[in-house]
Amino acid sequence: MYTINDLFDLSHTLAAGYLGQFTYPWEALKGIKEFILQLGPQLGPDYTEITPQVWVHNTAKIFPSAYLGAPSIIGAGTEVRHCAFIRGSALVGENCVVGNSVELKNVILFDNVQVPHYNYVGDSILGYKSHMGAGSITSNVKSDKSLVVIHSDPEIPTGIKKVGAMLGDFVEVGCNSVLNPGTVIGRNSNIYPLSCVRGVVPENSIYKANGNVVKKA
Repeated sequence: MYTINDLFDLSHTLAAGYLGQFTYPWEALKGIKEFILQLGPQLGPDYTEITPQVWVHNTAKIFPSAYLGAPSIIGAGTEVRHCAFIRGSALVGENCVVGNSVELKNVILFDNVQVPHYNYVGDSILGYKSHMGAGSITSNVKSDKSLVVIHSDPEIPTGIKKVGAMLGDFVEVGCNSVLNPGTVIGRNSNIYPLSCVRGVVPENSIYKANGNVVKKA
């Protein structure tokens, strides 16, 4: 329930071919920058390279106060709003919302993802139509700086120091929640507001609190 095929419909991202090389989504994190640098020049006339290594679709709306670091790709119909901070290595799909004061770093956002208010998303992959409520964030580095382990049964070592969260398609994360390093949330699952999530949340579930996860009716 935590492989790429379990979590994502790859028809909703320009990274389909890239992600298809891997079994687990966190395996793709190390190569996001290089993939964007390869993909950008191939995007064609619908995209404009507005600054070196930053490609923006001609129908995207970029607010004047937003910062787009390289390399980045912003898809069709996407809004990057007031004071958004895209640090780089960000592939943002079509019809997404990157909202006010949101920070993105080393991420893939599938189409129709919404991170609209005060979110930090780093070293993460967010599936189709996933949504992070206001103030919810991904924590991508452990406090002791050790390598991230996916807390499942059995546990899966990633071999990576920085791993945020992997959100399956249609995931809803409640306001002011923290997704700890290596969190994986299955498709169609909901996270209650103010949650502190660690490990794997199965698909079609409601995460109410640690140890209180129920299947959707």
